[in-house]
Amino acid sequence: MRHNPAMTPQEFQTATGCSDQALERLAIYAALVAKWQKAINLVAPNTLPQLWQRHVLDSAQLLPLAPEGTTRWLDLGSGGGFPGLVIAALGVETMHLVESDQRKATFLREAARAMGLGAHVTVHMKRIEAVEPAALHEAMGGAPQVISARALAALKELIPLAHRLAGPDTVYLFPKGRQAGDELTEARRYWTIQTLDLLPSQTEAQARIVRMRGLEAA
Repeated sequence: MRHNPAMTPQEFQTATGCSDQALERLAIYAALVAKWQKAINLVAPNTLPQLWQRHVLDSAQLLPLAPEGTTRWLDLGSGGGFPGLVIAALGVETMHLVESDQRKATFLREAARAMGLGAHVTVHMKRIEAVEPAALHEAMGGAPQVISARALAALKELIPLAHRLAGPDTVYLFPKGRQAGDELTEARRYWTIQTLDLLPSQTEAQARIVRMRGLEAA
């Protein structure tokens, strides 16, 4: 079986148009993921050689889907920092990451510091259900304008977790695999969705990105 050559940082910059500063931050991050991966399972091991495409570009593609001028972003179940740390490196001013695993939360804090993003990234080491909405909104300077979650849970379980932390105008961005349509059908038994887009992924032909706004319990 032939494998596609791994995307280089320069190819990533060409694909996204990111700044040299953002690319430098992401290069630091990629090196840290590779280093920490030996002790903590931050990404699926077989995807590490394709890190720039499978994880960095896969995360970065969410930023153009957010409302223009987004400054407050909440990432749930951040794990190794995809997409939250990538989005922060690309310039979103206020990024809050929720991760309950102590070792992964430690990695997220260390990576943010090493990338020069310590003032912009806040890590909440707790379960999503334990995050208090009012305190979160105060810490962020308002309700999150975007909530993201990557490879965390099916939409039926994910939407209630995110909705309680959202504001009325929050946009939800959830990368999903080929099962996105089935997950949406199930979720709409319990939720009405005012605005819904099912968008193609740049990194995987069968994958989709679910973009939603205006959620109400059915």
